[in-house]
Amino acid sequence: MSAGSDATLRDDDVKAIDELRAFYGELKTELSQAIVGQSDVIEQLVICLFARGHALLMGVPGLAKTLLVRRVSETMSLEFSRIQFTPDLMPMDITGTDILQENQGGQRQFEFIKGPVFANIVLADEINRAPAKTQAAMLEAMQEHRVTVAGTGFPLKPPFFVLATQNPVEQEGTYPLPEAQLDRFMFLIEVDYPNEAEEIAIARLTTGADLPELNHLIDGERVQHFQELVRRVPVPDHLYEYAAKLVRCTRPNDPTAPEWLKPLVGWGAGPRAVQYLILGAKSRAALEGSYMVRLEDVQAVAGPVLTHRVLTTFAAQSEGVSSGDVVRRLIEEVGNG
Repeated sequence: MSAGSDATLRDDDVKAIDELRAFYGELKTELSQAIVGQSDVIEQLVICLFARGHALLMGVPGLAKTLLVRRVSETMSLEFSRIQFTPDLMPMDITGTDILQENQGGQRQFEFIKGPVFANIVLADEINRAPAKTQAAMLEAMQEHRVTVAGTGFPLKPPFFVLATQNPVEQEGTYPLPEAQLDRFMFLIEVDYPNEAEEIAIARLTTGADLPELNHLIDGERVQHFQELVRRVPVPDHLYEYAAKLVRCTRPNDPTAPEWLKPLVGWGAGPRAVQYLILGAKSRAALEGSYMVRLEDVQAVAGPVLTHRVLTTFAAQSEGVSSGDVVRRLIEEVGNG
């Protein structure tokens, strides 16, 4: 049960974790004025943000995915941008392009006009509707935190957080993200239908007066401060081992994989999944006010981290077994660190 070399927090870090927990409570209270339910989705979004990850939201239309993202950015005083992906969207529509302009001296020169990716929170709506070349431009920005136009690189101002959405129902005329690109997303966040009481509350809230404006609770500089804090949250050695074991069990050719999994999974999660399990657990622990990562933190983020990284076989699909089912069973069965 040793805690490793990252096991000590400075006094100011302890105070900062307390501040982060208080902010998270205020955030949930503020968002409740405009968003009904979706507490798990909000938690996963905030975990991703403070872990410096990106998220893929999966849900049918009409579940307030865009509204939720916009409201979160509003409470954080962050610049928000929405890109509607369509089959005719070009990379320059995302990154920006050089425009020939005439300066005060009458000379013509190219001036770079920034695209919508130059924001703090970018909603890439229905990312699977754009062709691969355009998707790649978005994913380059996510990975490198910069864009390249005509051979010139332009850095993206931190914090930079991408939320992409996919519609799981309508697949005609879409360009599904390849598995290697899906791996760039820290979390797959599944947005489900509200329950009956929440649906009635949504009807009351959205069919009356205009929704209230939300208070700005935090600025970009403070977000970056908390992101750096999350990296310093200590993790016991046995939880590093647990995260690695959990990921390795998703790989059907690994000797540690359970027998029941091998006919159901064609491809398991890679090393990036271990990194995201640890980072996600650190972020969740800090948001909960814990000064050290706990087993429950790793298990809480295992579903969003692993589900889109586990590829099921045709045999699994024919039996109605999803990657989420596989991941949930693994979390139950793999030893508790």
